[in-house]
Amino acid sequence: MTSTTEPNAAPEDDDLGTDVNGRMCIVTRESGSPDELIRFVAAPDGTIVPDLKRQLPGRGCWVKLDRALVDKAVAKKLFARALKAEVTVPSDLGATVDRLLVAQLAGMMHMARKASQFVNGSSKVDGSVRNGSALAVFHAIDAADDGVRKIDQARKAWHLGMETEKEIPSFRVFTEAEMEELMGQNAFIHAAALAGRAGEGVVKRANLLERYRNGGQSRATGGAGRRKQ
Repeated sequence: MTSTTEPNAAPEDDDLGTDVNGRMCIVTRESGSPDELIRFVAAPDGTIVPDLKRQLPGRGCWVKLDRALVDKAVAKKLFARALKAEVTVPSDLGATVDRLLVAQLAGMMHMARKASQFVNGSSKVDGSVRNGSALAVFHAIDAADDGVRKIDQARKAWHLGMETEKEIPSFRVFTEAEMEELMGQNAFIHAAALAGRAGEGVVKRANLLERYRNGGQSRATGGAGRRKQ
């Protein structure tokens, strides 16, 4: 998909269309922090590509972290309008962002595992929840209800016993088959991200994927699991 605007128009810079709260979404015209938006840039050949790490050179534009809004920006040719340049926009751009978010999450899970901040197996997950080291738990979408229920009971016990603000969050973002494809022998049915920088990175990326897939909102059950002040 190729879009054009006036050939003599000056390209917009990232700093245009912003306010004190951050960048502006080209679809909703609402501002937000960089963590609430996805940056897109035009590659040297004019193809629009997502810049999830916000490190690619060149002028960029922003869309809120919502698959539906990325698809709308493609359909309405908003990237060309925002950048005031001739650009090529892949029709599957929304799906590409999803794949990149998935790859980032899987990569961080691998990193956290190497740092001993990501464990799998029902008994290890249950234990990490009950001793307070779990930041979040993960279940395969097609995990058996009985296994999920047992870990949910541990989450509730920790929440009530330690008087936390919310239960430890629980994510279900991949099927078992999807995890086997992404993670090979490290695929899991039940897992937990543990306290530490890498574990925090897993939770952050899981939230980004959840929000992107669900209209900007995470459907993970539970919350931060912090003690009440």
